[in-house]
Amino acid sequence: MAGFFSPDSKLYRFMSRLTDVVTLNLLWILCSLPIVTIGASTIAASSVSLRIAEGREGYIGRDFFKAFKENLKQGIPMTFITAICVCAVWLDFQMFSAAEENSLLFLITGIIAAYVFGFSLLYVYPLLARYENTILNSLKNSFQISMRYFLRSLLLAVIVAFEAAVMLWSLQTMILLVLAGFAFINLTVCSFASVIFRELEKIPGTVPDSGDTAENSEEEN
Repeated sequence: MAGFFSPDSKLYRFMSRLTDVVTLNLLWILCSLPIVTIGASTIAASSVSLRIAEGREGYIGRDFFKAFKENLKQGIPMTFITAICVCAVWLDFQMFSAAEENSLLFLITGIIAAYVFGFSLLYVYPLLARYENTILNSLKNSFQISMRYFLRSLLLAVIVAFEAAVMLWSLQTMILLVLAGFAFINLTVCSFASVIFRELEKIPGTVPDSGDTAENSEEEN
């Protein structure tokens, strides 16, 4: 029986990971309550999720608040950028549903907007968490990475959509969303991003080389 609760057992590792995800989700909710800090909170959550995905040791609370404080300046503008992108796509499809004439134009515009904005935002938070770069460059890099790894990025988008749909399926499943939903989805994105970043870092002159990694900055300090 003791073997099940050994630090090396699969049950122990699963429960430890589950605790980390729930803790991270609650921290994200707490720091997102001012609304304008959602971007900074998401960057901080991505910083912790990248560590989890790569199996690096750390303290969830300490690492989260440290990353939150360091990324507050970029996080607040990202809140508005993300909101504008989401609203723009939503409005396009709303106009498509309401329009009696030229509705096809709204449909095409909505699809193009969803494509560009979706892939520009897909990796932007992990990029901001990992590399020192401007918001504009990070958005461009996210889109370029999505195009370079299109099938992998498309699979990630489908998985994220599926996870969100499952958690929003009913009032019962929405409990999962409150407890661990965002952190679980964020960990999924960062797990994909971590593998891609490692691959790109081995190739001189690729996208991530446009800025120093936060990891390297910590080591230098």
